[in-house]
Amino acid sequence: MITAILFYLFAAILLGSATMVVSSRNPVHSVLFLILAFFNAAALFLIAGAEFLAMILVIVYVGAVAVLFLFVVMMLDVDFEDLRKGVQRYWIAGATVGAVLFIELAAVLGGWTLAPSAGQLRMSPVPSGVSNTVALGRILYTDYVFLFQTAGLILMVAMIGAIVLTLRDRKTSRHQNIRTQTERSVSQTLQMMSLSLGAGTTASGGYLRPKEPEPEPADAHAGHGHDDHGHGDHGGHGHGHH
Repeated sequence: MITAILFYLFAAILLGSATMVVSSRNPVHSVLFLILAFFNAAALFLIAGAEFLAMILVIVYVGAVAVLFLFVVMMLDVDFEDLRKGVQRYWIAGATVGAVLFIELAAVLGGWTLAPSAGQLRMSPVPSGVSNTVALGRILYTDYVFLFQTAGLILMVAMIGAIVLTLRDRKTSRHQNIRTQTERSVSQTLQMMSLSLGAGTTASGGYLRPKEPEPEPADAHAGHGHDDHGHGDHGGHGHGHH
């Protein structure tokens, strides 16, 4: 009884959040409702006894994909009001694509039939001592190991292709110089400032990052010049004697 109540509760929240993903005007709200939908779908998987799929849904989709969507939407300064102005011009193409998808979905649901042995499989006993995660791993890495490796290879090629296509060396790009960073001294990176209460660094003259190198003392240049002059006299005397 409790399981059925939880199932209908999570299913209702899942349907509501999925509807809000499509109907929400704010894209950030859509991503947040998408995360809520993922969590409720993971709860339904737990109720069905598929804890592996539930953890994969939370770790992969919520922890990576949904967070990536959220950061991309929040960091890109997109004027959505300007994008909505041209929606009415493409309503015919959008309606056509939606109608085709609806017809395909109806054809799949209409031609789907229950297998004759489905009822017997449902009532068959579950092997003891083997969880569904272990059973899934055995099937995936024995019967479908080559397909699994092929899928991983395709994903790696797609990732490399995306990096190559988006990598551009612009003139305004700032590259990291490891040697310059490691050769810096403490005086070049640390600046001690005495700030009054309620005043910031701007009121005190500010600070520069990176700090400008301090000029060398004038005595050092004079000493070098004197040494060079002395060496020249010595060389001159030596050449004269020779």
